[in-house]
This record gives sequence, structure tokens and C-alpha cells, in this order.
Amino acid sequence: MKILVTGGAGYIGSVLVPALLTDGHEVTVLDSFLYGQTTLLDCCVDPKLKVIRDDVRDQRLLAELVPKADVILPLACLTGAPICARDPLTAQAVNYDAVKMIAERLSRQQKLIFPSTNSGYGVGEANIHCDEETPLRPVSLYGRLKVELEKYLLDRGDCVTFRFATLFGTSPRMRLDLLVNDFTYRAVTDRFVVLFEPHFKRNYLHVRDGARAFQHALTNYEMMKGRAYNVGLSDANISKWELCEVIRKHVPDFTFLVAELGKDPDQRNYLVSNKRIEATGYGTTIGLDAGVMELINGYQIIRRNQFSNV
Repeated sequence: MKILVTGGAGYIGSVLVPALLTDGHEVTVLDSFLYGQTTLLDCCVDPKLKVIRDDVRDQRLLAELVPKADVILPLACLTGAPICARDPLTAQAVNYDAVKMIAERLSRQQKLIFPSTNSGYGVGEANIHCDEETPLRPVSLYGRLKVELEKYLLDRGDCVTFRFATLFGTSPRMRLDLLVNDFTYRAVTDRFVVLFEPHFKRNYLHVRDGARAFQHALTNYEMMKGRAYNVGLSDANISKWELCEVIRKHVPDFTFLVAELGKDPDQRNYLVSNKRIEATGYGTTIGLDAGVMELINGYQIIRRNQFSNV
């Protein structure tokens, strides 16, 4: 298939695009290379790859590229609450308007798989797992834009959306601002972290399992279209304190303390059910322990500099 991936040089895209090429697809990547990353260089030898350095907000460019694709994977995004709060106008234009422009140009024969977020659940109820029918209550502009766009796409009835858990793991376009990645980095380099509201829970997902979800949906599109799917590790609905305990198994001198004053600016706190996508045959392959060990190796190579979205 011919696949257009916007934001294809990002954290997920730089893992997903090589996998799509290996699967035999022709892939066009549209990316602004906002963070100066050099990902996908190892893929440029593949004649099935075309890279376009441009802006996803360019309507004329979208009008040219979208009709040529069998599948569109709109990954281009200002990802995370902090960067969206800092630049709300760009967040609206990139995270919502550009994807809507793509959807408006789709024919019924084309496929669109949209990466949303389970952060839209906001603050859940104690001991109750959020499923895809749970009311969405986003607590940030980032979450709100994802929720509103997902509703628009699902109302069309011909798209697949993923409510991704908090991602972790190494990627050619690395991010250190994600919770597991951040806490593991602090364990390796500082040996301590201070926790605000350590009882807050969320779900997690390895970035490679996130990429695999797109591959799974491509294979099972007709069965899955028109619905949202939570995508995460079903055995990793854990608190920040519990996450630190996992990390300490691999970094024994890691210390974590609780701040008595102040609160986490990220007020998400919920449990998530991933049963809907698991019922389609999808399963995760990389758990938290394996991901933490992978990150510890990775942090022998990199140090904090450009590797974040904040």
C-alpha cells in the first residue's frame, strides 16, 4: 500500500516507518523536523521511502499528497500538555485543524488511523477501569484537542482511533519528557526523584507496541473501523510510586521521596481497560521491566539535551 505518515520522523514515526518499509509498503513522510532530529537517515537507502520536509498545515501540499495515498497516518502533533499550553494557536492548527483537513479530503476507499490518547479520561473513578464508553474529561488543551478530533473522526464512521497509554522506550527520535523515560533517566543519572501525588495512576505502552498497533489495524481495518481502542499494557495500570519500585529493581540505589507540599501540574489519574483491542487479536510484547532495562542501556549512550518536547 501507499502510506502517508505525517510526523513520520517523530518518537513513534521513527519506529513505525522502518517497520512499514520492511512490510513492503511505499511510505511518504511529511515532517517539519521541528526538533532538528536526523531520524530516518538509515531508511533513506530504501527506494520505497520518500521524505518531504514541509509543514502539515500547508493546505495545497495536503491537497496534493492525500489523494495519492491508500492510508494516512496523521502523527504530526505538538505532543504533550506543556508544549500545547505554551503555544495554543499552533496546537490548534497542527493537532486539530490539519488532521481535519486531511479527513475532509478522504475518499471512502482510503484508510485513516489516528493516534489519540487515553489522557482524555482525565480523572477516573477509584478502582474502576476506563473503557471506550467511559465519559472523556480531559484536563489539558492537548487532551481536549485529541478528544474533539477523535469525536469528529468517529462520527465519520470510516476511521480507526487509538487512545494510547503513556509511551515509553527508546526511539531514534528519543524523548526524555515521558514519565517512564524521565524517571528512569533520573534513576540512572541522579539516583533520586521527588514525587508529587505519588498515588496518581496511569497506563503505559512501549513505543514499539504502539507502532505495532498501526500495523495490526492495517491488517484488520474492516473489522476495526469506526471505533476507538485503548492501547496499553493491561498489567501496567500503576501509580508513580509503583513505577519507581519497578525502576529500583534495576537501579538498586535509586531513591524516591514524596513532596509534602505542591501538586503535580499533570492531574491525570485513572485505570484503563484494553480489552477491546485485545479482542481483535492485538497483544503487547514489551513489558515495563524490559523497557526499563532497555532505557538503562540507552542512557549509557545519551544525555539530556534535545531529547524532549518541552
